[in-house]
Amino acid sequence: MVKLSVIVPFYNVQTYAPDTLRSLRANAREDFEFILVDDCATDGTPEILERAERELPGAVYVRHEKNGGLATARNTGLDAARGEYLTFLDGDDWLAPGYYAQLLAAMEDLGCDFVRTDHVQCTARARSIARAPHGLRGVVMDPRDAILPADRSTSVDYPYAWAGMYHRRLLDQGLLHFTDGLRTAEDRPWIWRLHREARTFAVLGLHGVFYRRGVSSSLTQIGDVRQLDFIRAFDQVIEETARDRDADTLLPKAVRTYCAIISHHLGNIERFEPQVARKLRSLSAAAMKRMPQDVLKDALDSMDYERAARLRRVKRRPAPEVAA
Repeated sequence: MVKLSVIVPFYNVQTYAPDTLRSLRANAREDFEFILVDDCATDGTPEILERAERELPGAVYVRHEKNGGLATARNTGLDAARGEYLTFLDGDDWLAPGYYAQLLAAMEDLGCDFVRTDHVQCTARARSIARAPHGLRGVVMDPRDAILPADRSTSVDYPYAWAGMYHRRLLDQGLLHFTDGLRTAEDRPWIWRLHREARTFAVLGLHGVFYRRGVSSSLTQIGDVRQLDFIRAFDQVIEETARDRDADTLLPKAVRTYCAIISHHLGNIERFEPQVARKLRSLSAAAMKRMPQDVLKDALDSMDYERAARLRRVKRRPAPEVAA
């Protein structure tokens, strides 16, 4: 019987993969499995993972013949997972020793559908605690109650799949898979769906995941066209939330968050390639025209002047002929 499945996608992280794998070894248990998904890496990562398959207790090595991106790699791991509980780790991050046993024990004690945790953010040699934006710790709640308010950072604004653990019943209910092919922001529709449709969750103040920021190969550091998939991701959030029984209450949060992300990218547009920057502006204009206009107006009116002005300017642009 497998108690916990850990899904770990890897893509061209040969520099960091050894640290990740050492930390998995320090979390190994006879009823844990580690599903190592090689997303068709082109550096030395496959050789590192082949060796880990032989040496790491509980390792299961799966290789993609074609690069599919993080969402698709996680789905491959979910399809292979046998555990009663599931969690994720990225191939360039690492864990504190014994962290998964501690997290699993806390989750079993609470008996909820999923838990979320804090994490340690690592930039160069700096370390800082990033807290899940939810005040109550160790208290089981309805996750729908953690979506609002619209004008503050809440649980749906903390989308990291690896910052938590999930009961298998969520997988059986179709709530844990990601949208195939999304190359960035894949965790945004995912976290919204979890909070709308799961029944119970809790937040734990554990600090066992070390999240490596500023990695040069990370998509968040690369200003190419793949970054624009956030448009597709948030379109999905808006579309699904609009069908929810509490759409009137939840849509203001979804629209405001979407606008904040658009404004963030527009405010850092110099890091994009010129043709991608032009596409960002036109796709953002089209996205804003697709939003519920009354909800959009209220969202813009509630924002600070600089962000609202930036968004209103881009909204006036003509829409592109093709969608994202």
